[in-house]
Amino acid sequence: QVQLAESGGGSVQAGGSLRLSCAASRYTYCMAWFRQVPGKEREGVARIDTSDGTTYYADSVKGRFTISQDPAKTALLLQMNSLTPEDTAMYYCAADNYYTTCHTSGFTPMFDYWGQGTQVTVSS
Repeated sequence: QVQLAESGGGSVQAGGSLRLSCAASRYTYCMAWFRQVPGKEREGVARIDTSDGTTYYADSVKGRFTISQDPAKTALLLQMNSLTPEDTAMYYCAADNYYTTCHTSGFTPMFDYWGQGTQVTVSS
């Protein structure tokens, strides 16, 4: 089992920045951030292959969000810049140990481990 705990959410004005963090109880091969708004499906935001640092982003966040790991590889980070009201959502950290999870076109929701989520609210 892997426990994931997100932090760093909050409220910010459009154009502002937030940094989310996800503490993991142990190393996993593939980690990602997803987000969800009420009434909509959960969508992938960014993912990282922790073995080599390969990243993948949703088109909607490219150039604004950066996914990374802390140097000790015990936390997953998401730096979010130039936020817009459309970024308002509950953000979830996800982890998995399968190669295909991190090397598929698009995002698969088939991650084995999920955090409880942290709310991000962007006001105009």
